Amino acid sequence: MAAFTDEQQKPKLRELLETGIELLEEVETTTQPTGSKQIQEKVRKALKHLEKASEMLSQLDLFSRNEDWEEIASADLKYLMLPALKGALTLKLVGTNNRLHLLQDARELFMNFLTQSHSYHVAEFQLPWAQSSSQESNPAAAATSDTLEHNLVAMASQRQAKIQRYKQKKAVEQRLSSLKSAVESGEADDERVREYYLLQLRRWINISLDEIDSIDQEIEILRERDSFGEASVSQASPQERPPLKPFVLTRSVAQAQVFGAGYPSLATLTVNDWYEQRQKGEVSSSVREAERQAPPLETLSVSEPEKPDLEQKEEEDENALHRMQEWDDWKDTHPRGYGNRQNMG
Repeated sequence: MAAFTDEQQKPKLRELLETGIELLEEVETTTQPTGSKQIQEKVRKALKHLEKASEMLSQLDLFSRNEDWEEIASADLKYLMLPALKGALTLKLVGTNNRLHLLQDARELFMNFLTQSHSYHVAEFQLPWAQSSSQESNPAAAATSDTLEHNLVAMASQRQAKIQRYKQKKAVEQRLSSLKSAVESGEADDERVREYYLLQLRRWINISLDEIDSIDQEIEILRERDSFGEASVSQASPQERPPLKPFVLTRSVAQAQVFGAGYPSLATLTVNDWYEQRQKGEVSSSVREAERQAPPLETLSVSEPEKPDLEQKEEEDENALHRMQEWDDWKDTHPRGYGNRQNMG
């Protein structure tokens, strides 16, 4: 009796799927940010319900690879959407450090859904890996063809395929909106129920193809970023950096030797002003103290343009001194009034 009661309390497969779909629709239509705590709780809760539904579906063994979608019961067609629903919810998980791992898991879920839909002939489409393998199967043709032309053709075909999928998606969504109320209320007959779930599968086929294209682009960007980061870290390791050599401004060194280390030890007098004050005996005690601390004047080098002026001044001083000495000698031998003949009687 207890085992029967526990069996009744377990959620049914249909309830788990419907709850997961409702939570996914709430997450997609909400105005709150995807990274908010409330939205992430809904995403994890929906994933938990769909995981339980997948386990129950594998135990029931409802589907066989040898069947076609026409051989599946109308009420069971909706369970084929489980991998696509889990892939869409996995992409909405945020806050994890390993974004690349989430993208790979979501891609695998979408690919499982596409493979399953392709094997049941739900719609006519080409699997993403079949497109890449068909290009790699003929390397000789790829080598002989023009690379630029090949890329342009591939881009044009991809663009045309996306446009076609977009048109199909809009037409499917319009038809689904007209059938949804009747199917959910239980008023639709078996034929309309079957059409409704078949359109749902085709809608998710288009969504999965678009999501795989976006996932592949993001995975490539993440891998290039990681490889670039590792290369930059290895090149800029502290052990391999060359030591920094100190540099000195010669002008600053010369200025520091003459005037001091800098502010506030700045020069207040020029050399000429200092020399004039020294001649007049007006040199203050502070200047004399600075004179004792400063290096001798002989150590200061004289620039080349000033040398001729100093030599000329020294020559003029020597000539003046020589004339003064001659005048003194002449006065010693010639008395005052010597040579004045005008006052003679």
